[in-house]
Amino acid sequence: MNPFKIFIVEDDPLYGEMLKYHLSLNPDNEVYKFETGTECIKNLYQGPSLISLDYSLPDMSGFEVIKKVKEFNQDIPIVIVSGQEDVATAVKLLKEGAYDYFVKDEDTKERLWNTLKNIKERLELKEEINVLKEEIGKKYEFKKIIKGNSPAIKQIFKLIEKATQTNITVSLYGETGTGKELVAKAIHYNSVRTKFSFVPINVTAIPSELIESEFFGHEKGAFTGANVRKIGKFELANRGTIFLDEIGEMDLSMQAKLLRVIQEKELYRVGGNKSVKFDARVIVATNKNLAKEVQKGNFREDLYYRLLGLPIEIPPLRYRGNDILILAKFFVDDFCKENKMNKLSISTKAQEKLLKYPFPGNVRELKAVMELGCVLTNSEHIDEDHVTFNSTNEKSDFLLEEDTLEGYVKKIVKFYLQKYNNNVMVVAKKLDIGKSTIYRMLKNNEI
Repeated sequence: MNPFKIFIVEDDPLYGEMLKYHLSLNPDNEVYKFETGTECIKNLYQGPSLISLDYSLPDMSGFEVIKKVKEFNQDIPIVIVSGQEDVATAVKLLKEGAYDYFVKDEDTKERLWNTLKNIKERLELKEEINVLKEEIGKKYEFKKIIKGNSPAIKQIFKLIEKATQTNITVSLYGETGTGKELVAKAIHYNSVRTKFSFVPINVTAIPSELIESEFFGHEKGAFTGANVRKIGKFELANRGTIFLDEIGEMDLSMQAKLLRVIQEKELYRVGGNKSVKFDARVIVATNKNLAKEVQKGNFREDLYYRLLGLPIEIPPLRYRGNDILILAKFFVDDFCKENKMNKLSISTKAQEKLLKYPFPGNVRELKAVMELGCVLTNSEHIDEDHVTFNSTNEKSDFLLEEDTLEGYVKKIVKFYLQKYNNNVMVVAKKLDIGKSTIYRMLKNNEI
């Protein structure tokens, strides 16, 4: 642990020595004494944890010393020790950034000791918070948490790295369940904003009449039920990142308000007339093609270009090849660990079945499928029978699954036979093929 460095700036040598002796009784403290403000300023490079400052110095006033210390490092706490009790001066010094102010008397040593204790506790708490935030950052180290090594995912990694190096707005595109929020978190927790808040908002989850209050907050009495002031999500994300999911669902009137707030970096709470400055990085996500939504008149063109920034398209799972198996194993291992189960492997047949399925629900669907497989198996393996799909798609999209032309023909005929209750005549007419072709397929067990 680094020593707790204390600077005592006191022009009375005897009083300064008394304070130094008293504070040095704790071996964790490293105490230095200076008789002028100039000496103190010259030694700031040593990184003091606390400065005890006499208000009346021969070369500089207390205000001047505070100003120069805060210019060097605004986080250094300064305690003013004065020979005179002047309430007006004390208030002014506190406004300038002094941590505390008290008059020299018989209790000064104890008061300084208690102040020192409080500052240490505050710094320890701050350090704990920083450690926790660093742990969160490690948790979201994107090459560990975003699984896969397909060319598509490697390209995503390159774009994430670029996004973390600046504060550029990021727009994430991709189907539902591809992991857009995970990518947003990876960007935030690997950027310079990692020690501040990541605030996610799902636009579709907020009623339209409440969305402005949710985004920008409201003042007490702004509307019925507003009994207290509420801080909005944009204020909460100050110095951090705000993630707007499903941005394509926002109505046009709210889009106009959002555009102004993002452009000006200031907002007005609902019912308020005082502007509030904020500094938050904006990341948006959508499963829609916003350019087409602009053409349809559903999305403002000016907001579209404001949000475009660095576009990152998250590929659907069906285009990620063997990433399906990497993710499947990860979900199985994670589920077994969480539920204190023995490790399970995935059989070759089960793997083949996974690779053939188009996963319309993407990564989210794969996770559900593998967790169900862990529950269904009674052995050390997840077999083909334990891999079950419950797609909500009513129609099969044959093109999602790569096959030969002959394979596609068989699938199409089979689909139509199921749809029309095995009526060969109707299917032959619908597909404009000979009924003998269908009978041949049935006879040869091709369908």
